[in-house]
Amino acid sequence: MNADQNNYMKFSHSDKLMPQEEVLEKDRQSSQLTIGLPKEVVAEENRIGLVPEAAGLLVANGHKVMLESGAGNPAHFQDHEYSEAGVQIVNSSEEVFKADLILKVASPSMEEIDKMKNHQTLISALNVMSQSRDYFKKLSYKKITGIAYEYTQDKTGTYPVRRSMSEIVGKASIMIASQYIRDGEFGRGSMLGGFPGITPSEIVILGAGTVGENAARTALGLGAVVKVFDHSIYRLRRLQENLNTRVFTSIIQPKVLNKSLKSADVVIGAVHSIDGKTPCIVNEETVRQMKQGSVVIDVSIDQGGCFETSKLTTHKNPVYKVHDVTHYCIPNIASSVPHTASYALSNFFAPVLLSIGEEGGIDNLLKRDFGLCKGTYLYNGILTNKYISDLFQLPFQDIELLMAAFRR
Repeated sequence: MNADQNNYMKFSHSDKLMPQEEVLEKDRQSSQLTIGLPKEVVAEENRIGLVPEAAGLLVANGHKVMLESGAGNPAHFQDHEYSEAGVQIVNSSEEVFKADLILKVASPSMEEIDKMKNHQTLISALNVMSQSRDYFKKLSYKKITGIAYEYTQDKTGTYPVRRSMSEIVGKASIMIASQYIRDGEFGRGSMLGGFPGITPSEIVILGAGTVGENAARTALGLGAVVKVFDHSIYRLRRLQENLNTRVFTSIIQPKVLNKSLKSADVVIGAVHSIDGKTPCIVNEETVRQMKQGSVVIDVSIDQGGCFETSKLTTHKNPVYKVHDVTHYCIPNIASSVPHTASYALSNFFAPVLLSIGEEGGIDNLLKRDFGLCKGTYLYNGILTNKYISDLFQLPFQDIELLMAAFRR
C-alpha cells in the first residue's frame, strides 16, 4: 500500500467513511401485566373475556392473571381449569380490582368503579345509552384509560368483536326460532326447514348486515325459503355474493314487505342503526295480520326494536305473545350461548393483551394501533369520544391529537 492509500484509510476511519454495521432501532421494553377478571354483576351476562387456554397463554408470556372465584362458571369454565393454566384464583372482587388492567364483558357498575384504583386500564363494553354523566365523571376522576371493545377496529376498518358476536347472534336466532315454532304453546308445532312433499318454512329477515347474513345462511342450510329486506342495495348485493346463492331480496317497501310478513313463519329483525335508535319498520296492525303461532326474533331490541309490538325480555322470561304472534326480544342473545361467545371474545382479547405487554404498556400500543384508538373513550381520565362529550356535555380532546403529542 503506497503513502496516499495509507493516508486515505486513516482519513476514512477517523471520519467514519468506511462501511459501518447497521444500527437497528432498539426494541421497546416489554412489560408484565397484571390482568383482573372479575365476576359479571349485570343480570344474565354469562360470558367471560378470557377462556382458560387464552389465560394460560398470557401466563406463559410472563403476565399475571387474577380470576375472581366462580367468574367463569356461567360460561361453564371452572376455577380448576384456570388454576391449572397458571391463573391466580382470588375470593373477592376487591382483590381482582387491584390489577393494572381490568377485563370485563359488561361495562362496570358504579359500585365496581369505586373499587378501581387510579390510572388503571379498563377493557369492557361501553353501552353509552345506559350510562350517565356521573358515570364518565367518576371514571375520569380516577384517571382511567377506558377501551370499549365493541368500537375497536382491525386493520381492514371493520369491528372484529361486533362482527363475531353478530355472527353468533345470526345463527342463534334461527335456532331459537326453531325451538319456539315447534312449541305447542308458543308455536305451530312445526319443524323449521324444508322436507320432501311439505311446504318449506318461510323466513323473513329484516336487515342484510352480519346478523342477517348468518341468519340467512343457517336458514338456507335447513331448507327454508328465505326473504331478505334492507334499505341498502349494496348490502343486499353483498349478501347475495357472500351466500353464493340466489335468495329473495328486496328494498324495504311497505306493500312488498307486508305481503311477505303475512305468509312468514319466522321474522328476524336485524336492522342496525348508526344513530343508536332503530326505526320502527313493522307496525302493530301488520303483526295482527301475521300467522297464528309465527315467531318474531327482534335482535334490534337493544336499539329499541324494529317492531312496534317489541318490548325487552330476559333469559328467564324470553317470550310473550301479541295477537298470537310469539315475540322474543332479548338484547344480549350471545349470552345465551356463553361458552361459544366467550371463545369468540377471548380470540380478540388475548392478542390485544399480548400486544400491550410487548409494546411496554397501553400508552405505547395506542401510539401505534389506530384501530384500538377508535375504541378508546377515556385516556388517563381525558374524555376522547366526541359522541359522549356531546351527549353529556363533558369536555373532549381528540385521541389522535393526544397520541401525536406523545409521539414527539
